[in-house]
Amino acid sequence: MSSADELVAGLLAGAPGPDQTSRAAVAARAANVLRPAGALSRLDDVAAWLAAWQRTSRPAVERPAAIVFVGDHGVADHGVSAYPAAVTEAMLRALREGVATAAAMARSVGAEIRVVDVGTGRPTGDITVEPALSIERNEECFETGRAAVADTGCDLLIVGEMGIGNTTPAAAIAASLYGGPAEVWTGRGTGIDDETWTRKVAVVEAARERLAPNAGPIEILRQCGGSELTAIAGAIVEARVRSIPVVLDGFVVTAAAAPLDALVAGALDHCVAGHRSPEPGHSLLLEKLAMEPLLDLGMRLGEASGALAAIPLVRLAAAAVVEVATFEEWGLT
Repeated sequence: MSSADELVAGLLAGAPGPDQTSRAAVAARAANVLRPAGALSRLDDVAAWLAAWQRTSRPAVERPAAIVFVGDHGVADHGVSAYPAAVTEAMLRALREGVATAAAMARSVGAEIRVVDVGTGRPTGDITVEPALSIERNEECFETGRAAVADTGCDLLIVGEMGIGNTTPAAAIAASLYGGPAEVWTGRGTGIDDETWTRKVAVVEAARERLAPNAGPIEILRQCGGSELTAIAGAIVEARVRSIPVVLDGFVVTAAAAPLDALVAGALDHCVAGHRSPEPGHSLLLEKLAMEPLLDLGMRLGEASGALAAIPLVRLAAAAVVEVATFEEWGLT
């Protein structure tokens, strides 16, 4: 086990589990509010999950926050995306100035949005021949992700990403963690053609073949991932330490989270999948993680957009239990 694997395992070992008393209280109330039993069963499950991690029998979404991590990828030089790497920096500016899709969505659902640059102008290594991140930079990105969560004061955390080419390292991580042909994990990303997709598959396979046979999950993340993916993992770990419930975005975010589950069973219990993207690897990852997404709208933007779209559902789930009278409260049997 690498030092990074040991560090993350130690953090997760010391993190709290869910508050089962609060979970049970909300589940019990949901079973007795003024509607037929099971009528909103999926939303009731979400409300109970939220209660467990907010550690209260009156869960609510009042201070949601989205953090979007941004970074450049050396693998973009292989022509694996429909867009040039320079678009990452342009999107960073758009996010910061509030004119990107995620910024507009965050305003609409009442979420604070933070944009954290962990690597524009500093592309990661070419994962076909070298690690994405040095040991030192991997630690730096992980700690940046943790620090971004530490002072949010949020009651629900959304994590997102922006980085041209980053569905390629996401596929490489997933293929390295779970096996199977590289092509089943590799999708069309930004809408690439067949020739570009073939190159992308070859890159994913080359990255996986370069790994040591006994590489641990966090070492796989360092070797095959990217600056924003490692920062996302750090943010998710810090949220677990602070018992903050998390809504995961699409394929890239889920690929960054998956090594945590592979390292420590139950590491993602404080997380739900906001949506399912059309990337084939995302559906496979969700199956591996036993996560049923809240939305399935064919969204493939990234930037935390799918998870932001799920915030109203989580908010509604809580309100539909906490703010609805029970039969007993309404004088009915």
